[in-house]
Amino acid sequence: MLVALVLASSTTAAADPDPWLAKDKALHFGVSAGIAGAAYAASASVFEARGHALLAAGGVTLAIGAGKEVLDLAGFGTPSWKDFAADVAGTIVGLAIAWSVDLLVRGVGEQQPLLRAPSSASVHPSRAGLVLSF
Repeated sequence: MLVALVLASSTTAAADPDPWLAKDKALHFGVSAGIAGAAYAASASVFEARGHALLAAGGVTLAIGAGKEVLDLAGFGTPSWKDFAADVAGTIVGLAIAWSVDLLVRGVGEQQPLLRAPSSASVHPSRAGLVLSF
C-alpha cells in the first residue's frame, strides 16, 4: 500500500506545468539567438572592439528577454524563469555564431584584434564612420 502511494504521488509530481522541452522555450531560444545575432552585427559596426560589441549585443538581448518576463509578471502572460533561461541560452548561441562569422569574414589582425580595440597606431586616420572607442 505504501509503495502504491509513493508511486502515485511521484507520477502526479512528474506532470510539470512548465516543461523544459516545450514550444515556448524553443521560441524564446530562437528569438533570443536571432536578436543577439542582429544586435551584434549592428554593434560591431559601431564599436571598434569586438568585446564591446559582444557586451552591447548581449545586454540588449537579455534586457529584451527580461522585459518580456516583467510583462508576463504584470499579467500579460505566464511568467517563467525557464523562459528566461532559454533566453540566456539563445543569447549565448546567437552571440557565438555572430562572433564566429565576424572572425571568418573580417579575420583577426592588427586592425581587427580578437576582442579588444585596435591600438591607435594600427587604426587608419582615413577611416570614415562613427567609431566609439573606450
